[in-house]
Amino acid sequence: MAKVGQLYCPFRRKYVAATPEEFVRQHFLQYMISDLGYPKGRIGVEVPLQKGTYRCDAVVYDAHLKPRMLIEFKADIVPLTQATLDQVAVYNRLLSVPWLILHNGRGTAVYHLVQNDLLPERAIPTYDTILNDDYPQE
Repeated sequence: MAKVGQLYCPFRRKYVAATPEEFVRQHFLQYMISDLGYPKGRIGVEVPLQKGTYRCDAVVYDAHLKPRMLIEFKADIVPLTQATLDQVAVYNRLLSVPWLILHNGRGTAVYHLVQNDLLPERAIPTYDTILNDDYPQE
């Protein structure tokens, strides 16, 4: 049962603190599912990356549970900066995904890693795109 100041996270299947960042996360992930074809079951939230040292806001997986995208969320009053991108880059050293997204409720930055070059993209890719891009699979 929800307490005051909590909201239900369907990805973690529990009530969590209703922080500004959590509102941004829930709205964006629902958009990805409803408009871009991302399967809810392929999105992990608050994913531990290295023995509790790092925790990624969201990770999108393919059918074989290989990570394909990292998403970092910030509250809508927190600007997306180089420091935010650097934070995701640290996470990506552990997962090596081809897609990175930064989102704060007011703006979105999308990056595609192609042959060690981090290229900015204009649009959020669909789920099919992140599965079928030309990024070399290992």
